[in-house]
Amino acid sequence: MHKEGEEIHIDETDASGGTKTGHMRWVLGIGLFLAIAIMSIIWITGALSQGDVEEEATMSGISESTVGEERAGDQTDSIVSDDADEIDTSIAN
Repeated sequence: MHKEGEEIHIDETDASGGTKTGHMRWVLGIGLFLAIAIMSIIWITGALSQGDVEEEATMSGISESTVGEERAGDQTDSIVSDDADEIDTSIAN
């Protein structure tokens, strides 16, 4: 740092408060790699240890169970009545 008249000139090292050696790039790169590796290990071990109960909650498990129910008979999720074609007009009046 030096002063020329009324102006104060500061060099780049003093202004940044440190040196630019590139160590932070290594820290960030290694941290990113470790985060990806740990999350992948958690995901893979969770998928490999999935049991029958958890499998039913996946889309493939749901579609397999739906196909099995459709083959078992004409089951439906809705309420079907014999009088479904008739309209109750007493509610509208």
